[in-house]
Amino acid sequence: MGKYDALATLLLEAIKEGGDFTKDLSSIPVGISNRHIHLSQADLETLFGTGYQLTKTKDLSQPMQYACKETLTIAGPKGAIEKVRILGPARSESQVEILQADCFKLGITAPVRLSGDLQGTPGITLIGPKGSVFLSKGLLIAQRHIHMNLEDVKHFGVSDGEQVTIQVDGLRGGTYSNVVIRANNTSSLEFHIDMEEANAMHLVSTSRITILK
Repeated sequence: MGKYDALATLLLEAIKEGGDFTKDLSSIPVGISNRHIHLSQADLETLFGTGYQLTKTKDLSQPMQYACKETLTIAGPKGAIEKVRILGPARSESQVEILQADCFKLGITAPVRLSGDLQGTPGITLIGPKGSVFLSKGLLIAQRHIHMNLEDVKHFGVSDGEQVTIQVDGLRGGTYSNVVIRANNTSSLEFHIDMEEANAMHLVSTSRITILK
């Protein structure tokens, strides 16, 4: 029984050091996003009133990120889309992430960008209950990406900013290339993709993907 005792001891030591034997290290969970808005505090107060604070309704998978009760109407040259959800907390700059099909309704061509990469993006009008704001930039279609922390980076053998190819399983599965790694000390492991791209391969929130590199 000596070898079994030794194995048990090693397992206990690994658990004490933070090992997680329930985590599947070969695949990555999926987060699917609809169109949404991130606001600066200044724009938030213009749209909802001085001193206004967002109302959190649900925590999101990434630390400190949450969905809010508040929604806005976004308007372009050819049309508008109502009840677009705001995500918190407030940011330094406002931005609006839409779907490709939304471009036709709004009459604006939005580029595919990573969140926060706003230089050269088109503007959009935001309409709230207390006012409106025209953003001179900030409209984009989110580029698919994977959030991970620095330990995940080591495990998967990737680096922050690297573009990888992923495998999607299932009857409508396939591969997606140009998936950007976004890594820092606090991120939770998750592949982010918008609803249009997710529907194309029948991805759901319980799906998992693997990196092919």
